[in-house]
Amino acid sequence: MALTIIESPLLAELTTLRLGGNAVALVRASGSGDLDALPETLEKLGGTIHVLGRGSNILAKDGAIAATLVQFDEAEPAMTMEHEAKDTAVVHVSASLSLPALVRKLVAAGLSGLEGLLGVPGSVGGAVAMNAGAFGCEIGTVLEAVQIFSPERGLEWLDRDGFATAYRAFTLTRPVSWMVVTAARLRLPKTGAEATKAAADEAIAKKKAAQPLSAWSAGCVYKNPALGVAAGWLLDEAGFRGKTLGGVGFSEKHANFLVNYGKGTSTEAFELLAMAEEAVAERSGYTLVKEVRVWPCS
Repeated sequence: MALTIIESPLLAELTTLRLGGNAVALVRASGSGDLDALPETLEKLGGTIHVLGRGSNILAKDGAIAATLVQFDEAEPAMTMEHEAKDTAVVHVSASLSLPALVRKLVAAGLSGLEGLLGVPGSVGGAVAMNAGAFGCEIGTVLEAVQIFSPERGLEWLDRDGFATAYRAFTLTRPVSWMVVTAARLRLPKTGAEATKAAADEAIAKKKAAQPLSAWSAGCVYKNPALGVAAGWLLDEAGFRGKTLGGVGFSEKHANFLVNYGKGTSTEAFELLAMAEEAVAERSGYTLVKEVRVWPCS
């Protein structure tokens, strides 16, 4: 195996929002054996380092972006059972496995805890890195250990003492300059295939009814600002459900979903978000904080 380098990749082709200009390069590692060469390669290429999963939570700016993208992309990402007890099971999963594929495998095995994430089009690594959550569940609640690669410490497994999770956040106890999530161990309760399938069916039915799952979107664009206060409700109250600017807009189904209707630009997206943030602050006093990752950082 060897690192694959793609020069001047277009973010609009790598993200679910289909927006963004050209980065310096995309460096793809197809397995853990490629990672030792990663720091030197990135240093030679230059640019700010951004780790790309499946591009499902990214709003990239237009034009040239002084960033080099890193992607861990195993050819056959797997989920395997590591340990099984009476009431729980521990599974090992590759970070490059898609999140929907993971949830489907868990549901089929009768393991519960992540059914609410069905329909989120990211990777396991991306879900860990942002502690993805939906419908009252978060991956951090079932995360027992995580394997990461960093230039300072190489490839290592960290248990719960080595990291912390919070609302849409994952942090290391001992920070590093950058990291790539390569694998995770999850401990999940056994509830049986029938119960997990029912929960998964209910979650996906609610999402189809209330979220634009088939649209070009990055999911929820803002974090909920306080317990019991939904960003979507604040945007709705401020009149932004369905509001468009050029080729982008807030979904008619869910006001907290920014959608690219096919010919949108990041410039339009940022202008629309600024309008929404100002309107919500004036109407409610709440400051909206983006959940979507902005590349390069503002």
